[in-house]
Amino acid sequence: MPVKLLADDADDMAPGARTSHEGTLRRQCARDPAARTYARALPIVPVRARGLTIEGADGRRYLDCLSGAGALALGHNHPVVLEAIRRVLDSGAPLNVPDLATPVKDAFVAELFRTLPPGLADRARLRFCGPVATDALQTACELVSAATGRTSLITFTGAGRVKAAEPPQEHRCPFGAGDERGADLAARWAGSLLDGTRPGVPRPAGVIVEPVQGEGEVVPVPDAWLRRMRRLTADRSVPLIVDETQTGVGRTGAFWAVEHSGVTPDVMILSRAIGGSLPLAVVVYRDDLDVWVSGGHGDTFPGNQLAMAAGTATLVHVRENDLAERAADLGARMLSRLQGLTEVFACVGDVRGRGLMMGLELVRPEGWPSDDRRAPGGHTGPPTRSDSLGGPLPAAPELAATIQSECLRRGLIVGLGGRHSNVVRLLPPLTITDEQAAAVLERLADAVGAVARRHGPWATPPCAP
Repeated sequence: MPVKLLADDADDMAPGARTSHEGTLRRQCARDPAARTYARALPIVPVRARGLTIEGADGRRYLDCLSGAGALALGHNHPVVLEAIRRVLDSGAPLNVPDLATPVKDAFVAELFRTLPPGLADRARLRFCGPVATDALQTACELVSAATGRTSLITFTGAGRVKAAEPPQEHRCPFGAGDERGADLAARWAGSLLDGTRPGVPRPAGVIVEPVQGEGEVVPVPDAWLRRMRRLTADRSVPLIVDETQTGVGRTGAFWAVEHSGVTPDVMILSRAIGGSLPLAVVVYRDDLDVWVSGGHGDTFPGNQLAMAAGTATLVHVRENDLAERAADLGARMLSRLQGLTEVFACVGDVRGRGLMMGLELVRPEGWPSDDRRAPGGHTGPPTRSDSLGGPLPAAPELAATIQSECLRRGLIVGLGGRHSNVVRLLPPLTITDEQAAAVLERLADAVGAVARRHGPWATPPCAP
């Protein structure tokens, strides 16, 4: 089924569909909290979906590169997921139980252990917790605190809870040195925190790392840096917690992103894609950390049978169809073409990612306006990534938001992220075809070009990346 641009089908929209669409949005806007994010930026009312495609109540079709914030490894309503859910419904099995043994749970655990890094799977314990990633994060933190008798935790800026250390990255290295030098300095800084050399900073109960920062800025950590963090934590008996909430189940080109580095963590936080589109969260950890007191850590929804069945079907399908390898290959090709945007548009400061987890950082070149008003004069030289002092250009969240809106007008759903909300994020399902990937790249490049031209002569005539 071809996906039409919004301009092509706007005139064909049935009046009743338009009324239903607008009325639903109006009622949601009146009742939703101010904190809403996706609904504010994406004024659509999904009614049907399959694979990469969503159809709204207004009859318009969109390519969904948000994928439920990474929860839809196989896209919307994949046949193997729907069949797994139907089997449970038709069997008369309970839909939710406490942490009891069930055939559905047993099948899920067996398949999950089949995919885990060998060094962890050989001696792992597993805890089902509340159904979302924050539940798993809290469980992991309580686990290492109980095991070590310590309470503080180290995370990395852009990752959440305790912003005590800096992640290594090239484009916006906080130490003023990108690439290997920046990674070395980031590791030294983390090492000093592990040793408790800073006043008032005791040795932590654990270190939490995302192999690719998701909501942060789509920052892949260097494999050598992660191996170094493994050595630093192991030498100090500090558990290493790897958060695979967004990176797991093949997204980055390996089944688990930590496998790129060959590192075996002490704890893994798993959520989103492992539930096959339904809420499910699990903490997997080394058996010697298992010091829970019986009944001392309970949850209300650890036994979602539909999510476990959908998760098993997803894990099996990704493994048997080599979708992680497919994500590595297609993601590398997409990233290569997206990086061509940095050569055309001065407002694209950086393109980065791993596998099918990609981000474009939007910046404001010197002389650009700070809002949507066209500035006099303009950028007349070639695109540049740095200001006159050689540092990274200022973040441009208003450009990222405008590009997101322009993408939606062209039938493409993308997300935003980063500490300054200036990173356009792509998380397509692992089932995306080459033809669909080409359509995504074309629509995104067209949206970036439209925004760049609106601000002035900042770019050479755009070409498809």
